Amino acid sequence: MESSKNIGRGLWANLRSGRLTATFTILAALSVGILAGSVLTSSVSGKEQQRIDSSDARPLVIPSPATLSNGFSAIVKQVGPAVVNINTESLPKQSVKRNNRRGLQRGPVPQAPDGDDNGDQGDQGDQGNMQDFFNHFFGGNGGESPDAGPRRALGSGFIVDPRGYIITNNHVVDKADHIYVRLSTDPEATPGDPGRPATVIGVDKETDIAVIKIDSKTPLPTIKLGNSEGAQVGDWVLAIGSPFGLSQTVSAGIVSAKNRSIEEGPGPGGVATNQFQRFIQTDAAINPGNSGGPLVDMAGEVIGMNTAIYTQSAGSEGVGFAMPSNTLASVYNMLIGPDHKVTRGSIGITFQAAQSSAVSRVYGFASGGVIVGAVTPNGPAAKAGLQPQDAIVTIDGKPIKDGDELVSIISVKHPGETVKLGYIRNGKPQTISVGITDRAKTFADLGGSQDDSNTPDESDIGQNKLGITVQPAPQAAITKLGIKGGVIVTSVRPGSFADEIGLPQGSVITEINRQPVTDEASYRAIVSSLKTGSDVVFVIRNTQIQGGGNTYVGGTLP
Repeated sequence: MESSKNIGRGLWANLRSGRLTATFTILAALSVGILAGSVLTSSVSGKEQQRIDSSDARPLVIPSPATLSNGFSAIVKQVGPAVVNINTESLPKQSVKRNNRRGLQRGPVPQAPDGDDNGDQGDQGDQGNMQDFFNHFFGGNGGESPDAGPRRALGSGFIVDPRGYIITNNHVVDKADHIYVRLSTDPEATPGDPGRPATVIGVDKETDIAVIKIDSKTPLPTIKLGNSEGAQVGDWVLAIGSPFGLSQTVSAGIVSAKNRSIEEGPGPGGVATNQFQRFIQTDAAINPGNSGGPLVDMAGEVIGMNTAIYTQSAGSEGVGFAMPSNTLASVYNMLIGPDHKVTRGSIGITFQAAQSSAVSRVYGFASGGVIVGAVTPNGPAAKAGLQPQDAIVTIDGKPIKDGDELVSIISVKHPGETVKLGYIRNGKPQTISVGITDRAKTFADLGGSQDDSNTPDESDIGQNKLGITVQPAPQAAITKLGIKGGVIVTSVRPGSFADEIGLPQGSVITEINRQPVTDEASYRAIVSSLKTGSDVVFVIRNTQIQGGGNTYVGGTLP
């Protein structure tokens, strides 16, 4: 028993001795590893401290400036000195109507045509929609207050005469008390030196063009006007100006479209913002402050003046508009004349700016023409015998396709000249000689106030077929409009035939398909005879415009 205990103690002693041996073995191995790591670290540190030889590296050398092949820089060098920065100052006034130019508005607010050889005298539509369409690039704050300081705004322009004559936008200098111009070679603006004072030579609000002048003891650099008719869609163009006050800024793009007119409101066929504004559309970046700057082609010639943009963010979205150089030259030549104003020819008629093809088919001029809405009393057309509903199809033997072409031909004529009109009356072609007179002297103000008279007993005879309800026209409206009778549209159902063709609520219907509408009974009889698939043309009058002439609205009945 005792020997067995000794044996047990011996085994336990051996085991304990083995554990200690293993422990010492592990510790020894760790010590060796630590020593080896220290040696290696020391070796690496020693290598890092050694200097690397870079004597074979060659220093970089800045090369001489290279002229690239796209030609943009050469054009900018050529025309840039003639592009100027314009800043204006308007002093606060006690009785000034607020002219809001914030964010997405265009100033001045577009108005319906005023009754010359173009104008749709019908519904003006929602002008608020159009106000959100344009941004005319004014850099100042909106509105004026007697307690506020001077209102400042920025724009651009370009010199076309070495004696200091500059073309810019009218809205850049409109209502400004002080105008200053700074050339690219002038020193940076300082509080005591706003620039060279400029004088307004003349303005044309119809095309938003202004001519200003600065004095100079030496000839100034100029830019050459090109022929905008030669510009093609897809051509490269450069827009130069002072967006956000950053002078001599250049952006590149292409001509996106030509002869672009801007239409306002949902009225019959649309109401042109201005009959004399036909723009070149471009995607060259145009921003607030670019107004009045040149749009230049690859020949270094001005083909347009940057005027407006389509935007929903108050900045460039790739749709800009420039006034063509041919228009600039024509207006400029008149503004620098002795009278410093633009004179445009007129024959004394009004007509609808755009109309449905159904109108032309019903009135017999499907190949192109303009139907007369009204003839100004004692005007040239009235004296020559032209009547409402005559369809003008030629001028001096040349066919015309629409009202835009008629305006462009007549407006450049001088008072005292004559033109030969070819027209269709009751399906028969005729010719007549008509004199030209000054448009400004031909037309009086045709505006009037809305008639508040009411008459009961609405009729919904056309509700199902046309989508409108009507009632007899009030006697006050009949007298005011100078008509024999009619029915007034009291409601238009959304999505209906009348809504689709743009027949406006509040208009007075005087004819349907060349049949007179004098009262509710005649209206019922005509509407009941209309069939699906037939052309339907309404002759309407706007109660807001006294003596404003006829508007023709039509379409094919579904």
